[in-house]
Amino acid sequence: MAAAAATLIVLVAAVGISISLLGSQPHPSVSACTVSSGPGTAPFILTPDQAQNAAIIAAVGVRKAMPDHAVTVALATALQESHLMNLLYGDRDSLGLFQQRPSQGWGTSNQILDPAYAAGAFYDRLVQVPGWESLPVTKAAQLVQSSATPTAYANWEPEARALAIAATGERPAALTCQLNAFGGSTPADAALAAAAATQFGPHALANPSSTKAGWQYATWAVAHAYNYHLTSVSYDGLQWTWNSTATTWSSAPMSTSVITTTQ
Repeated sequence: MAAAAATLIVLVAAVGISISLLGSQPHPSVSACTVSSGPGTAPFILTPDQAQNAAIIAAVGVRKAMPDHAVTVALATALQESHLMNLLYGDRDSLGLFQQRPSQGWGTSNQILDPAYAAGAFYDRLVQVPGWESLPVTKAAQLVQSSATPTAYANWEPEARALAIAATGERPAALTCQLNAFGGSTPADAALAAAAATQFGPHALANPSSTKAGWQYATWAVAHAYNYHLTSVSYDGLQWTWNSTATTWSSAPMSTSVITTTQ
């Protein structure tokens, strides 16, 4: 590839995201993402698309100022309803990550098939459930979804909780992906910044409130790497690379508090 560089977003306190083109490199044979569930436990395995959808759900939660518990509820729901896949089909007119139905007032088909819109619609209904903040994950999910299998969401709670902890930045470097290729055609330089603005909000990345927020942005970038052709992400002295055979982030060449993505 030709070499190029473009600054995407500059964050306060010297935290920034930049993008550049790199040459081709060796890569693993299978594309997959892993999410740590804590010391001594096996990680959860996701496809790159599932990881990206999980990151979108978490980012929209941030935009709507939802607590982390809401992100866990939303992720458990999407895992049960679609396995975190943006489905073009479902029972009757159900569609998308949450299998929302246009006929039930969730929005148009096109809106529901936009993961950011679908996540926002889910959160909007969740906050209408009295006392949802203190309800168990499966009960809160059921009161939003009115599913024919009301207890099924509990089956996904451990994975949803691990994903929420990673995607909200509560556990640093908890998500990594090993990619053997990238999805689709090469996106425009501005595509990642546009996605961040849509999902987090137009000013969120310009004002990170904490290291936790920085890790959410870095994790979000890794989860978007497959479709946005990112080859590395660095933050807080650690680095992820797209073709690494390791399931953890490694020490960055230089210890830094800058989030750097390369494309």
